[in-house]
Amino acid sequence: MSVDMEAVILEVLGKLAPGKSASSEEVARAADPERWRKLTGHVRNTARGLARRGAIVVTRHGKPADPETFKGVYRLRLPTDAERAAGPILSAPEGDSE
Repeated sequence: MSVDMEAVILEVLGKLAPGKSASSEEVARAADPERWRKLTGHVRNTARGLARRGAIVVTRHGKPADPETFKGVYRLRLPTDAERAAGPILSAPEGDSE
């Protein structure tokens, strides 16, 4: 079974109230309720690509996370108007670390 994970992520997030987020498990279960565990890596990789383009926001602890470097438990949501205007969140250039 081939899953269009981008479409699934955007569909799940599109059904949420503004500012609300979904877990990777929720997205994977929407794609395939029976074999969702096998799809969690696909969700993560697809979410990274969508976040790089600014289509979604990956969050950790309720704050936007860099799609290139986030680790651990994360959630997904649609960007706010301000986030859309600012563009995607990407890593700071080397030497600009906090």
